[in-house]
Amino acid sequence: MSQAQSPIEVRIPEIQAPPHPEWPALSAAEERDLKDRIKALLKRNNATLVAHYYTDARLQALADETGGCVADSLEMARFGAEHEAQTLVVCGVRFMGETAKILNPEKRILMPDLNATCSLDEGCPADPFSAFCDAHPDHTVVVYANTSAAVKARADWMVTSGIALPIVEHLAGRGEKILWAPDKHLGHYIQRVTGAEMTLWPGACVVHEEFKSVALERLRRLHPDAAVLVHPESPAHVIDQADVVGSTTKLIKAVGAMKNPEFIVATDKGIFYKMQQTAPDKRLLEAPTGGEGATCQTCAHCPWMGMNALQNLAACLETGEPEIQVDPATARQAVRSVQRMLDFAQEHGIGMKGKGNA
Repeated sequence: MSQAQSPIEVRIPEIQAPPHPEWPALSAAEERDLKDRIKALLKRNNATLVAHYYTDARLQALADETGGCVADSLEMARFGAEHEAQTLVVCGVRFMGETAKILNPEKRILMPDLNATCSLDEGCPADPFSAFCDAHPDHTVVVYANTSAAVKARADWMVTSGIALPIVEHLAGRGEKILWAPDKHLGHYIQRVTGAEMTLWPGACVVHEEFKSVALERLRRLHPDAAVLVHPESPAHVIDQADVVGSTTKLIKAVGAMKNPEFIVATDKGIFYKMQQTAPDKRLLEAPTGGEGATCQTCAHCPWMGMNALQNLAACLETGEPEIQVDPATARQAVRSVQRMLDFAQEHGIGMKGKGNA
Protein backbone atom coordinates (compact mmCIF):
# COMPACT_ATOMS: atom_id res chain seq x y z
CA MET A 1 0.00 0.00 0.00
CA SER A 2 1.33 3.44 -0.86
CA GLN A 3 0.17 7.00 -1.00
CA ALA A 4 1.63 8.96 -3.86
CA GLN A 5 2.95 12.46 -3.28
CA SER A 6 1.41 15.20 -5.34
CA PRO A 7 3.77 17.21 -7.58
CA ILE A 8 1.72 20.35 -6.86
CA GLU A 9 0.74 21.97 -3.59
CA VAL A 10 -2.99 21.93 -2.93
CA ARG A 11 -4.52 24.81 -0.99
CA ILE A 12 -8.14 24.31 -0.11
CA PRO A 13 -10.45 27.18 0.89
CA GLU A 14 -11.05 27.65 4.59
CA ILE A 15 -14.58 26.49 5.31
CA GLN A 16 -16.52 28.05 8.17
CA ALA A 17 -19.70 26.25 9.12
CA PRO A 18 -22.66 28.65 9.37
CA PRO A 19 -24.75 28.84 12.55
CA HIS A 20 -27.46 26.23 12.82
CA PRO A 21 -30.72 27.68 11.44
CA GLU A 22 -33.34 28.58 14.01
CA TRP A 23 -36.77 27.78 12.62
CA PRO A 24 -39.89 29.08 14.42
CA ALA A 25 -41.50 26.45 16.62
CA LEU A 26 -44.69 24.95 15.21
CA SER A 27 -47.67 23.91 17.27
CA ALA A 28 -49.05 20.44 16.65
CA ALA A 29 -51.91 21.95 14.64
CA GLU A 30 -49.57 24.17 12.59
CA GLU A 31 -47.31 21.22 11.80
CA ARG A 32 -50.26 19.07 10.76
CA ASP A 33 -51.67 21.82 8.50
CA LEU A 34 -48.26 22.44 6.93
CA LYS A 35 -47.77 18.74 6.21
CA ASP A 36 -51.26 18.50 4.68
CA ARG A 37 -50.47 21.49 2.45
CA ILE A 38 -47.18 19.93 1.32
CA LYS A 39 -48.89 16.63 0.53
CA ALA A 40 -51.46 18.44 -1.62
CA LEU A 41 -48.74 20.43 -3.39
CA LEU A 42 -46.77 17.28 -4.15
CA LYS A 43 -49.81 15.80 -5.88
CA ARG A 44 -50.60 19.03 -7.73
CA ASN A 45 -47.02 19.32 -9.02
CA ASN A 46 -46.61 15.62 -9.92
CA ALA A 47 -43.70 15.73 -7.51
CA THR A 48 -41.98 13.28 -5.19
CA LEU A 49 -39.92 14.04 -2.11
CA VAL A 50 -36.37 12.71 -1.71
CA ALA A 51 -34.80 13.26 1.73
CA HIS A 52 -31.38 12.38 3.08
CA TYR A 53 -30.92 10.60 6.41
CA TYR A 54 -29.31 13.75 7.86
CA THR A 55 -32.31 16.02 7.38
CA ASP A 56 -34.95 16.87 9.98
CA ALA A 57 -36.94 13.84 11.16
CA ARG A 58 -40.21 15.49 10.11
CA LEU A 59 -39.00 15.73 6.52
CA GLN A 60 -37.93 12.09 6.53
CA ALA A 61 -41.32 11.07 7.91
CA LEU A 62 -43.10 13.12 5.26
CA ALA A 63 -41.07 11.51 2.47
CA ASP A 64 -42.01 8.08 3.84
CA GLU A 65 -45.69 9.02 4.14
CA THR A 66 -45.93 10.34 0.58
CA GLY A 67 -44.21 7.48 -1.24
CA GLY A 68 -40.95 9.34 -1.61
CA CYS A 69 -37.49 8.24 -0.58
CA VAL A 70 -35.41 8.52 2.59
CA ALA A 71 -31.94 7.26 1.81
CA ASP A 72 -28.23 7.78 1.43
CA SER A 73 -26.71 9.40 -1.66
CA LEU A 74 -26.59 6.21 -3.74
CA GLU A 75 -30.23 5.27 -3.29
CA MET A 76 -31.32 8.94 -3.65
CA ALA A 77 -29.59 9.06 -7.02
CA ARG A 78 -31.12 5.81 -8.19
CA PHE A 79 -34.61 6.59 -6.90
CA GLY A 80 -34.74 9.94 -8.65
CA ALA A 81 -33.61 8.41 -11.94
CA GLU A 82 -36.19 5.63 -11.80
CA HIS A 83 -39.22 7.50 -10.44
CA GLU A 84 -41.89 8.63 -12.88
CA ALA A 85 -42.57 11.99 -11.20
CA GLN A 86 -41.72 15.00 -13.35
CA THR A 87 -40.61 17.07 -10.35
CA LEU A 88 -38.14 15.87 -7.73
CA VAL A 89 -37.90 17.82 -4.50
CA VAL A 90 -34.53 17.13 -2.90
CA CYS A 91 -34.20 17.75 0.83
CA GLY A 92 -30.50 17.57 1.42
CA VAL A 93 -27.58 19.64 0.17
CA ARG A 94 -26.85 21.16 -3.21
CA PHE A 95 -24.65 18.45 -4.68
CA MET A 96 -27.53 16.00 -4.21
CA GLY A 97 -29.83 18.25 -6.21
CA GLU A 98 -27.18 18.62 -8.91
CA THR A 99 -26.73 14.86 -9.11
CA ALA A 100 -30.48 14.43 -9.49
CA LYS A 101 -30.46 16.97 -12.34
CA ILE A 102 -27.46 15.31 -14.02
CA LEU A 103 -29.34 12.00 -14.10
CA ASN A 104 -32.69 13.59 -14.95
CA PRO A 105 -32.07 16.57 -17.26
CA GLU A 106 -35.69 16.49 -18.44
CA LYS A 107 -37.09 16.76 -14.91
CA ARG A 108 -37.56 19.78 -12.70
CA ILE A 109 -35.40 19.54 -9.57
CA LEU A 110 -36.41 21.74 -6.65
CA MET A 111 -34.65 22.30 -3.32
CA PRO A 112 -35.89 24.24 -0.29
CA ASP A 113 -32.66 26.29 -0.14
CA LEU A 114 -29.83 26.41 -2.69
CA ASN A 115 -27.53 27.81 -0.01
CA ALA A 116 -27.55 24.36 1.59
CA THR A 117 -24.09 23.33 0.50
CA CYS A 118 -21.40 20.98 1.87
CA SER A 119 -17.95 21.63 3.30
CA LEU A 120 -16.47 18.89 1.11
CA ASP A 121 -18.00 20.40 -2.01
CA GLU A 122 -16.90 23.92 -1.07
CA GLY A 123 -13.41 22.68 -0.25
CA CYS A 124 -12.85 21.23 -3.72
CA PRO A 125 -13.29 24.03 -6.31
CA ALA A 126 -13.39 22.89 -9.91
CA ASP A 127 -10.42 24.86 -11.30
CA PRO A 128 -7.81 23.85 -8.68
CA PHE A 129 -9.13 20.31 -8.81
CA SER A 130 -8.75 20.22 -12.58
CA ALA A 131 -5.13 21.38 -12.19
CA PHE A 132 -4.62 18.63 -9.60
CA CYS A 133 -5.90 16.08 -12.13
CA ASP A 134 -3.69 17.50 -14.88
CA ALA A 135 -0.68 16.99 -12.60
CA HIS A 136 -1.50 13.26 -12.35
CA PRO A 137 -2.37 12.25 -15.92
CA ASP A 138 -1.68 8.56 -15.27
CA HIS A 139 -4.29 8.32 -12.46
CA THR A 140 -7.92 7.26 -12.60
CA VAL A 141 -9.95 10.09 -11.07
CA VAL A 142 -12.48 8.93 -8.47
CA VAL A 143 -14.56 11.55 -6.67
CA TYR A 144 -16.93 11.25 -3.76
CA ALA A 145 -20.56 12.23 -4.33
CA ASN A 146 -20.02 15.33 -2.15
CA THR A 147 -18.69 17.38 -5.05
CA SER A 148 -20.00 19.85 -7.60
CA ALA A 149 -21.24 18.93 -11.06
CA ALA A 150 -18.08 20.52 -12.52
CA VAL A 151 -15.83 18.27 -10.40
CA LYS A 152 -17.86 15.20 -11.35
CA ALA A 153 -17.44 16.22 -15.00
CA ARG A 154 -13.65 16.03 -14.55
CA ALA A 155 -13.83 12.59 -12.93
CA ASP A 156 -13.76 9.08 -14.35
CA TRP A 157 -15.90 7.68 -11.51
CA MET A 158 -18.22 9.10 -8.87
CA VAL A 159 -18.76 7.00 -5.74
CA THR A 160 -20.72 7.15 -2.51
CA SER A 161 -19.41 5.83 0.80
CA GLY A 162 -21.46 2.67 0.36
CA ILE A 163 -19.81 1.67 -2.91
CA ALA A 164 -16.38 3.32 -2.76
CA LEU A 165 -14.56 0.25 -1.40
CA PRO A 166 -15.64 -2.27 -4.07
CA ILE A 167 -15.08 0.21 -6.90
CA VAL A 168 -11.58 1.20 -5.74
CA GLU A 169 -10.79 -2.48 -5.13
CA HIS A 170 -11.94 -3.21 -8.68
CA LEU A 171 -9.77 -0.44 -10.15
CA ALA A 172 -6.74 -1.35 -8.06
CA GLY A 173 -7.13 -4.96 -9.19
CA ARG A 174 -6.67 -3.73 -12.75
CA GLY A 175 -3.45 -1.99 -11.72
CA GLU A 176 -4.85 1.53 -11.83
CA LYS A 177 -3.54 4.33 -9.63
CA ILE A 178 -6.27 6.40 -8.01
CA LEU A 179 -6.60 10.15 -7.66
CA TRP A 180 -9.18 10.59 -4.89
CA ALA A 181 -11.18 13.64 -3.83
CA PRO A 182 -12.29 15.37 -1.75
CA ASP A 183 -12.43 13.67 1.69
CA LYS A 184 -8.98 12.72 2.98
CA HIS A 185 -10.32 10.65 5.89
CA LEU A 186 -12.53 8.51 3.68
CA GLY A 187 -9.64 8.28 1.21
CA HIS A 188 -7.22 7.08 3.91
CA TYR A 189 -9.74 4.50 5.09
CA ILE A 190 -10.31 3.16 1.56
CA GLN A 191 -6.57 3.08 0.92
CA ARG A 192 -5.93 1.18 4.13
CA VAL A 193 -8.61 -1.43 3.41
CA THR A 194 -7.93 -1.95 -0.31
CA GLY A 195 -4.15 -1.41 -0.49
CA ALA A 196 -4.69 0.77 -3.55
CA GLU A 197 -2.12 3.35 -4.61
CA MET A 198 -3.93 6.63 -4.03
CA THR A 199 -3.19 10.34 -4.22
CA LEU A 200 -5.57 12.26 -1.97
CA TRP A 201 -7.12 15.70 -2.12
CA PRO A 202 -6.83 17.12 1.45
CA GLY A 203 -10.50 17.95 2.18
CA ALA A 204 -12.58 17.02 5.23
CA CYS A 205 -16.18 17.16 6.45
CA VAL A 206 -16.61 19.79 9.18
CA VAL A 207 -19.10 17.54 10.99
CA HIS A 208 -17.15 14.27 11.04
CA GLU A 209 -13.77 15.89 11.67
CA GLU A 210 -15.03 17.09 15.06
CA PHE A 211 -15.37 13.63 16.58
CA LYS A 212 -12.75 13.24 19.32
CA SER A 213 -10.89 10.02 20.03
CA VAL A 214 -9.95 10.67 23.70
CA ALA A 215 -13.50 11.66 24.61
CA LEU A 216 -14.81 8.64 22.68
CA GLU A 217 -12.54 6.35 24.72
CA ARG A 218 -14.00 7.78 27.93
CA LEU A 219 -17.57 7.35 26.67
CA ARG A 220 -16.83 3.74 25.74
CA ARG A 221 -15.60 3.06 29.27
CA LEU A 222 -18.84 4.50 30.67
CA HIS A 223 -20.89 2.31 28.30
CA PRO A 224 -18.97 -0.98 27.99
CA ASP A 225 -21.90 -2.77 26.31
CA ALA A 226 -22.24 -0.17 23.57
CA ALA A 227 -21.10 -0.83 20.00
CA VAL A 228 -19.35 2.03 18.23
CA LEU A 229 -20.65 2.89 14.76
CA VAL A 230 -18.49 5.22 12.66
CA HIS A 231 -18.89 6.81 9.26
CA PRO A 232 -15.57 6.67 7.34
CA GLU A 233 -15.52 10.45 6.85
CA SER A 234 -14.29 10.49 10.47
CA PRO A 235 -10.59 10.74 11.42
CA ALA A 236 -8.57 7.51 11.60
CA HIS A 237 -8.21 7.63 15.40
CA VAL A 238 -12.01 7.54 15.65
CA ILE A 239 -12.39 4.85 12.98
CA ASP A 240 -9.87 2.72 14.88
CA GLN A 241 -12.31 2.47 17.80
CA ALA A 242 -15.26 1.34 15.68
CA ASP A 243 -17.10 -1.94 15.83
CA VAL A 244 -18.71 -1.09 12.49
CA VAL A 245 -17.41 1.35 9.85
CA GLY A 246 -19.65 2.17 6.93
CA SER A 247 -22.12 4.30 5.06
CA THR A 248 -25.30 5.65 6.61
CA THR A 249 -27.30 2.67 5.36
CA LYS A 250 -24.78 0.18 6.74
CA LEU A 251 -24.84 1.87 10.15
CA ILE A 252 -28.65 1.85 10.25
CA LYS A 253 -28.68 -1.85 9.41
CA ALA A 254 -26.12 -2.52 12.14
CA VAL A 255 -28.40 -1.08 14.83
CA GLY A 256 -31.10 -3.53 13.83
CA ALA A 257 -28.82 -6.53 13.40
CA MET A 258 -26.52 -6.27 16.41
CA LYS A 259 -27.56 -7.41 19.89
CA ASN A 260 -25.93 -4.55 21.79
CA PRO A 261 -28.40 -2.54 23.93
CA GLU A 262 -26.58 0.74 23.20
CA PHE A 263 -24.76 2.31 20.27
CA ILE A 264 -22.32 5.20 20.15
CA VAL A 265 -22.79 6.81 16.76
CA ALA A 266 -20.10 8.89 15.03
CA THR A 267 -22.00 10.51 12.21
CA ASP A 268 -24.63 13.22 11.79
CA LYS A 269 -27.32 12.73 14.43
CA GLY A 270 -30.05 13.19 11.84
CA ILE A 271 -29.55 9.46 11.27
CA PHE A 272 -31.09 8.72 14.68
CA TYR A 273 -34.61 8.97 13.21
CA LYS A 274 -34.15 5.92 10.97
CA MET A 275 -32.07 4.10 13.57
CA GLN A 276 -34.84 4.47 16.13
CA GLN A 277 -37.39 3.25 13.61
CA THR A 278 -35.19 0.22 12.92
CA ALA A 279 -34.60 -0.61 16.58
CA PRO A 280 -36.88 1.35 18.93
CA ASP A 281 -35.63 -0.58 21.97
CA LYS A 282 -31.98 0.43 21.47
CA ARG A 283 -30.33 3.44 23.12
CA LEU A 284 -28.41 5.77 20.81
CA LEU A 285 -25.56 7.98 22.05
CA GLU A 286 -23.83 10.75 20.13
CA ALA A 287 -20.09 10.32 19.76
CA PRO A 288 -18.31 13.26 21.45
CA THR A 289 -17.44 16.33 19.39
CA GLY A 290 -16.06 18.47 22.23
CA GLY A 291 -13.80 18.11 25.23
CA GLU A 292 -10.06 18.56 25.77
CA GLY A 293 -10.34 22.26 24.98
CA ALA A 294 -12.17 21.64 21.68
CA THR A 295 -14.96 23.90 20.50
CA CYS A 296 -17.89 22.39 18.69
CA GLN A 297 -18.87 24.10 15.45
CA THR A 298 -21.48 21.64 14.27
CA CYS A 299 -22.19 19.42 17.30
CA ALA A 300 -22.77 16.31 15.15
CA HIS A 301 -25.32 17.91 12.86
CA CYS A 302 -24.68 19.53 9.49
CA PRO A 303 -25.93 23.14 9.57
CA TRP A 304 -26.46 23.08 5.81
CA MET A 305 -28.76 20.05 6.16
CA GLY A 306 -30.57 22.10 8.79
CA MET A 307 -31.53 24.64 6.10
CA ASN A 308 -34.23 22.18 5.00
CA ALA A 309 -37.49 22.61 6.92
CA LEU A 310 -41.23 22.14 6.47
CA GLN A 311 -41.66 25.89 6.01
CA ASN A 312 -39.33 26.35 3.04
CA LEU A 313 -40.30 22.98 1.58
CA ALA A 314 -43.89 24.24 1.31
CA ALA A 315 -42.67 27.55 -0.15
CA CYS A 316 -40.59 25.91 -2.89
CA LEU A 317 -43.52 23.72 -3.93
CA GLU A 318 -45.82 26.74 -4.05
CA THR A 319 -43.48 28.93 -6.10
CA GLY A 320 -41.50 26.35 -8.08
CA GLU A 321 -38.31 27.95 -6.79
CA PRO A 322 -35.47 27.57 -6.17
CA GLU A 323 -34.80 25.19 -9.03
CA ILE A 324 -31.50 23.40 -9.60
CA GLN A 325 -29.86 24.16 -12.92
CA VAL A 326 -26.74 22.48 -14.29
CA ASP A 327 -24.98 23.66 -17.44
CA PRO A 328 -25.98 21.09 -20.11
CA ALA A 329 -22.40 20.60 -21.35
CA THR A 330 -21.19 20.04 -17.77
CA ALA A 331 -24.06 17.64 -17.13
CA ARG A 332 -23.23 15.61 -20.25
CA GLN A 333 -19.66 15.19 -18.99
CA ALA A 334 -20.64 14.53 -15.36
CA VAL A 335 -23.26 11.89 -16.12
CA ARG A 336 -20.55 9.50 -17.31
CA SER A 337 -18.90 9.27 -13.89
CA VAL A 338 -22.25 8.95 -12.11
CA GLN A 339 -23.61 6.36 -14.51
CA ARG A 340 -20.47 4.25 -14.18
CA MET A 341 -21.20 3.95 -10.46
CA LEU A 342 -24.85 3.07 -11.02
CA ASP A 343 -23.95 0.47 -13.65
CA PHE A 344 -21.35 -1.06 -11.33
CA ALA A 345 -23.88 -1.16 -8.49
CA GLN A 346 -26.45 -2.83 -10.73
CA GLU A 347 -23.97 -5.38 -12.03
CA HIS A 348 -22.73 -6.32 -8.55
CA GLY A 349 -26.01 -5.99 -6.63
CA ILE A 350 -24.63 -3.23 -4.39
CA GLY A 351 -26.99 -0.78 -2.76
CA MET A 352 -30.09 -2.45 -4.12
CA LYS A 353 -32.84 -2.77 -1.54
CA GLY A 354 -32.13 -5.81 0.56
CA LYS A 355 -28.59 -6.15 -0.80
CA GLY A 356 -25.21 -4.64 -0.15
CA ASN A 357 -24.42 -1.90 2.32
CA ALA A 358 -24.75 1.32 0.35
